[in-house]
Amino acid sequence: MGNLSLSRRRLLFTAGAGALGVAVLGSCSSESSGPPAPAASAEQPVPAASGAVAGDWRRVTMSYVAAYILVRNGEAAIVDLGTAGSQSAIEEGLKAAGAGWSSVKHIVLTHLHDDHIGGLAEIAPLVKASIYAGSGDLSSIISDKPLKPLAEGDEVFGMRVVETPGHTLGHISIFEPATGVLVAGDALRTSNGLERSDPQYTADEAKANDSVRKLAAMDIKAILPGHGEPLTAGAAQALRTLAAGLPA
Repeated sequence: MGNLSLSRRRLLFTAGAGALGVAVLGSCSSESSGPPAPAASAEQPVPAASGAVAGDWRRVTMSYVAAYILVRNGEAAIVDLGTAGSQSAIEEGLKAAGAGWSSVKHIVLTHLHDDHIGGLAEIAPLVKASIYAGSGDLSSIISDKPLKPLAEGDEVFGMRVVETPGHTLGHISIFEPATGVLVAGDALRTSNGLERSDPQYTADEAKANDSVRKLAAMDIKAILPGHGEPLTAGAAQALRTLAAGLPA
């Protein structure tokens, strides 16, 4: 498995923001996700999907983007690392879940934009974790630590990889079959109801639409997006409705 990346976005951050030493490649815009939230706010527990049985998903909000933490049996996985300066907010999220940096064994990056991997340079030295990204984005992500590529159907910590290209060509989403929770990265957003990847920041719209249709065929009970609030009720129907309205 193998590498990671960044984009062109720099945000104002609260205390604990450190220097960033990662390359700038492409980005998602805060404007595409509605007005920014307050900078680096505390994490919030994600309401459990109906029938959820394992794990403890938490949301870490950093201005206009979110990361997600799953803690199970004293071990933690983080999906996405937010923008530069995210270390403090993610640390608070781990503490709230009864964990810390030593608990983190897995970091999964959904795609190469720097509002999702911006915290990599400061967080990677703090953890003894495997760090993963989609194989299609891996070579564009710069990391001092080795990165492992993920492809369709791979499993990490009970989470299944779903390839959802379009926003970036190597974009992946993370699905937890035990709970029906989907961490969607930027394949989906919820700032103005459930929507597909923002066309303005999408590498391939046709692929992005196909990815939405693919997700709509899955048994998804909750959607945790990178931009917007978690959708924890009616997610499956909302996805089907979204997919049905997309151009062929």
